[in-house]
Amino acid sequence: MSRFVIDHEYLVRVLVDLLNTPSPTGDTEWAVNFVQQELEELGMASSKTTKGALVAVADGLGYDRPRAVSAHVDTLGLMVAEIKSNGRLRCTALNGIMWPTVESEGVTIRTRDDRPIRGSIVFANGAAHVNKDARTASRDDKNLEVRIDERTSSAEETRVLGIQVGDFVHLDTRVEHSRSGYVRSRFLDDKAAVACILAALKSLRDHGITPAQQTHVLISNFEEVGHGGMDSLPDNLSEYVCVDMAALGEGLQGDEHHCTLCVKDSNGPYSRKLSGKLIDLADRAGIDLKLDVYPHYGSDGGAYWFSGGRAEVALIGPGVDTSHGYERTHVDALNDTALLLAEYLASD
Repeated sequence: MSRFVIDHEYLVRVLVDLLNTPSPTGDTEWAVNFVQQELEELGMASSKTTKGALVAVADGLGYDRPRAVSAHVDTLGLMVAEIKSNGRLRCTALNGIMWPTVESEGVTIRTRDDRPIRGSIVFANGAAHVNKDARTASRDDKNLEVRIDERTSSAEETRVLGIQVGDFVHLDTRVEHSRSGYVRSRFLDDKAAVACILAALKSLRDHGITPAQQTHVLISNFEEVGHGGMDSLPDNLSEYVCVDMAALGEGLQGDEHHCTLCVKDSNGPYSRKLSGKLIDLADRAGIDLKLDVYPHYGSDGGAYWFSGGRAEVALIGPGVDTSHGYERTHVDALNDTALLLAEYLASD
C-alpha cells in the first residue's frame, strides 16, 4: 500500500477554484497567479517565465539526476475574430473546440480594459420558427455567433462597448462536484492534473518527506497550441513525468475512476524505462494503473522532446470522459494520480 495519504478536501477545493478561473491559451495570467499562490502556501517559491508559464524547484536528497513534473493550465477557448454587422461576434477557436458542444453556452468577453461583458453562443438565424434548417445545419465557426447581453445591433455599437477583434472569450465551465465523487466541468483538461500535482506536493510536505531528487515543477501555459513543454526546463534533466488527462473511449482500457499511463500517443512511444518505473511504483502502492495508447493526442512531453529535450519522458493522468467537450472525472482517478506522483517524487 502507499505510504502517502492525499488530502481529498484540498485536492477538490483547488480543482474547483482553478476550474472557475478562466485561462484560455494566451490569457492564463489569473490561473498562473492562483497556482503560484498555492505553491507559496506549500512553502515553494516559484517564478514566471518570459511567456508566462510558472516554474518552481523542490529541493531533493540528491541532485545528480534532476527530474521534472508538469501539467498545463491553459485550456481551449475562443477569441473575437470579427464584429459582425448585426453587432454579434464571430469567433475563432483556440485550438480544439468541438463547436457543437458550445452552442447555447454562456460566455464572458474580456475587453482590453478588463471589462467583463456577458453573452452566449447561439446559432445564427437560429429560430426554429423562422429557419427550417436550424435543427439540422452543421455547427461551426461560420454559423455560431456570440450574442452579447447589451443593447447592440451594429458593429459600431459593439465597438462602443469596448469590444475589439482579439478579445478573449471565456466559456462558462459549469463546475459540479457530486456526493458520489464525480467532478463535471469544462476544462478538466488539464486543470485536473495541476490539482493532482499540488495535492502530491502537499502530501509530501504533510508526511515530512523530501523528494529523492531535485524536482522542477512546470505549469505550462501553451500546451493546447503545442509549445508549452520546454519552457525553462534545465538541460540536465534525467526524467520528466508529464501529467495530462487520460483519454477515454472505444478500444481504450482507462476509465474515469483510475489513473492511466500512456505508453504511446500520436507522436510515438514514451520512455519504456521510466514508464516501467511508474508501473512498478503503482503495483507496490496498490494503485490500479491502467495502460493505454491514445490515437489522437499530444502532450507537453512530446513538445519537450521535439524541442531537443534529452530526458526520459512518461505520461500519466486521471481519466477524463468526453475530452474537449463537457468533461467528467472522479475523485478516485484524481487520488490515484496524486498518489502515484507522490510515490514517484519520493522514489530513488
